[in-house]
Amino acid sequence: QVQLVESGGGLVQPGGSLRLSCAASRSIFAAMGWYRQAPGKQRELVARITRVGSTNYADSVKGRFTISRDNGKNTVYLQMNSLKPEDTAVYYCNAPWGGDEYWGQGTQVTVSS
Repeated sequence: QVQLVESGGGLVQPGGSLRLSCAASRSIFAAMGWYRQAPGKQRELVARITRVGSTNYADSVKGRFTISRDNGKNTVYLQMNSLKPEDTAVYYCNAPWGGDEYWGQGTQVTVSS
């Protein structure tokens, strides 16, 4: 089994920046991703990154968010710049391991004036 722990969420003003981290309890050899869910909306994929660094992003965050990973630290990051109110959501880290899917507990990101 593997545990995923997110951190870095908080309250920021529009246009601000935030960096999320997700630490895994063991090495992940597959792609990892960040998802988010806002009240009244379905959970959506925000960004994904493979073991070797290939990435993809939701259209709504392209050019503003950057996903990266440090395999030596078993950690994936999400750098969020130029934040907008519509980015407000609970952000979750996801990773497959041993035939199962694992999720972090989630971290709240609120963008408001």
